[in-house]
Amino acid sequence: MKLLFDLHTHTVASGHAYGTLKENVEEAATKGLKILGTSDHAISMPGTTNPIFFTNYRAIPEEIQGVKILKGIEANVMDYQGTIDVEEKIYPALHYVIASLHVPCIKSGSKEENTSALIGAMKNPYIKIIGHPDDNRYPLDYDWLTDAAKEQEVVLELNNSSFGPASGRQNAWENDLVLLEYCKKKEVPIILGSDAHIFCDVGRFEGCLKILEYCDFPKELVINRKKKGLLKVLNRVPEWLQ
Repeated sequence: MKLLFDLHTHTVASGHAYGTLKENVEEAATKGLKILGTSDHAISMPGTTNPIFFTNYRAIPEEIQGVKILKGIEANVMDYQGTIDVEEKIYPALHYVIASLHVPCIKSGSKEENTSALIGAMKNPYIKIIGHPDDNRYPLDYDWLTDAAKEQEVVLELNNSSFGPASGRQNAWENDLVLLEYCKKKEVPIILGSDAHIFCDVGRFEGCLKILEYCDFPKELVINRKKKGLLKVLNRVPEWLQ
């Protein structure tokens, strides 16, 4: 499967990542990606950057070394109603928003509460991607989650880092098998994300591709295959995509 973009990547600005934007771009070019999204953590993640980092995204060129650059953020879901930690003034600077549950930012609740948190986030019109909904530390009702994703036209992420031995997430393979079966049945699109926290992981999707093959997931539901797939997740569409 030829994949054109990776929107879930982090730089040193996130506080617990180890690559620069330049290194990430170079790695994306080496791996044949046409588009790279940079999505550092929003303000509630310990050690991350300040809002001015995102409002100054205009300093980043549209293209670097032949790779188109999209500017995003990984927001933290903060409560079971789906509130996120992104100020209104930041949205105009962003092409896209990923919303995720993170241990430092929200205490895990019941399966119903955790799912309600993500569904509440989906109702925010800026949120078009739910990040790594695959962690046993946050049990989820995947039937309910995929119904909401279809209704809200939100894309669910298959996160490559969740399958790695260094990941703190639990039971990702088994949870993603359930998630993918519901997505297949209901025709809910997914996005593959590396969740790279160091440059060499940019554009890595081996774990994602392995599980997609294992469950015979239809490639038509993987939006990374075509540039136009970006239209499902972007709030601000650059001229080169119009």
